[in-house]
Amino acid sequence: MTFLSSGAVLVLEIVGLRLIAPYVGITLQTNTAVIGFALAAIAVGAWAGGATADRRDPRQLIAPLLVAGGALVVAVLPLVRFTGSLFTGPDAGSVLLLAAVAVVVPAALLSAVPPMVVKLQLASLAETGSVVGKLSGIGTLGGIAATFGTGFLLVAVFPSSGILVGTGLVTVAAGVAVWLLLRRSPGGAGRLPTALLLLAVAGSLLAAVAPTPCEAETSYHCARVVADPERETGRVLLLDTLRHSYVDLADPTYLEFEYVRAIAAVTDVIAPPGEPLSALHLGGGGLTVPRYLADVRPGTTSRVLEVDPGVVAIDREQLGLETSEDLQVRVGDARVGLTAEPAGERDLVVGDAFGGLSVPWQLTTVEALELVDRALTGDGVYVANLIDHPPLGFVRAELATMRRVWPHVLLLARAPVLAGEDGGNLVAVGAHRPLDEAALADALHAQDSQWRVASGAEVAAFAGDARVLTDDAAPVDQLLTPYGTPDR
Repeated sequence: MTFLSSGAVLVLEIVGLRLIAPYVGITLQTNTAVIGFALAAIAVGAWAGGATADRRDPRQLIAPLLVAGGALVVAVLPLVRFTGSLFTGPDAGSVLLLAAVAVVVPAALLSAVPPMVVKLQLASLAETGSVVGKLSGIGTLGGIAATFGTGFLLVAVFPSSGILVGTGLVTVAAGVAVWLLLRRSPGGAGRLPTALLLLAVAGSLLAAVAPTPCEAETSYHCARVVADPERETGRVLLLDTLRHSYVDLADPTYLEFEYVRAIAAVTDVIAPPGEPLSALHLGGGGLTVPRYLADVRPGTTSRVLEVDPGVVAIDREQLGLETSEDLQVRVGDARVGLTAEPAGERDLVVGDAFGGLSVPWQLTTVEALELVDRALTGDGVYVANLIDHPPLGFVRAELATMRRVWPHVLLLARAPVLAGEDGGNLVAVGAHRPLDEAALADALHAQDSQWRVASGAEVAAFAGDARVLTDDAAPVDQLLTPYGTPDR
């Protein structure tokens, strides 16, 4: 009972994060809220369970608690999805509300079980240490088994809905079995409320009809592809809360998102027109930029580092991705992939990896950018998509970090963003050679973009005395102001 109840709480904590991600994104705040509420629920449940066990016979309560906790684990799924359809966005209120709905009540009920088991097992005060220690160890082992089993196995095989419903029903079944077993004991097991069993059934039925924004659950995202009603061959890849990529199935040179047109403008001026490049892409999404390069610069070789195999599968199945020697996709973390890149071979590195609204911190630091620089040729260029909103603390820090690695750094964005009056996407460019700002401005105009180029001197003033990000200190989520609805 201790093993199962503790394990169920950990399953709920891990899957709860995935459950609320489609509505509020995956950020440090989201992780913090889920973990914090889970710990609070465990503390309250254990405290209340222990106090109650001193006043009432635990044999009357353990089975109902297991059944109630399991039933509510099942009910969490429709509760979060119905609530999430009303409260969407990365604001703190929505994050805290959905995290609380996802974990608090069932985790508290299940956490009340272990101290009651301790009470039943404790025959004398002389055995207190061994009994408490043994059951604490058993509960911890249950949590460890649930953590590794969920993270390495269940999430890879089953959707979040199946994991939650399955965990809840197994816990309910265990509660019924415990009730039947305790009925034979001298003190009996008391009454098992039928309403709790009905709650488990009702939760399962509601889970089947609850609205879901997911077409597919990947290892990292709730994903779906939607057609552009205004363009027959246009497709939008949505990951969690964001429009992640736009792909025209018939025309790879059609670039819907402004930040992609800005990246394309950079690629248009770093080499003579039509000349093939050797490119590395940190983050794949819909592979819009690699497709563009393959079309406008035939013979270009691109390697894409994409952490989510599910996204790659969607690219193949719904977005027409065809890989080859010239267009390779490697599944794995981009920072790890950078360490394996040969030195001095890439003409271009494109940074477009995101976890929610933020660039993964491990790709923002001096150490990461030095790996990027190592992969580039002497004349190579790094171009990165960033997202921030006033006061643009993250962008300023990232520009300061880029200036530590490259002597020439430019910034592309809408004029109000560069003025600090608005937020959204910005594109930063770094190189060891001077970049032709006038040619880049012309390339933006040719891409039908109203973005402007901030010069190296403007970038230096814009970055100011912002902190340089390092592997030891890169508080990206704290620096980022995650408001608005930019294109990822």
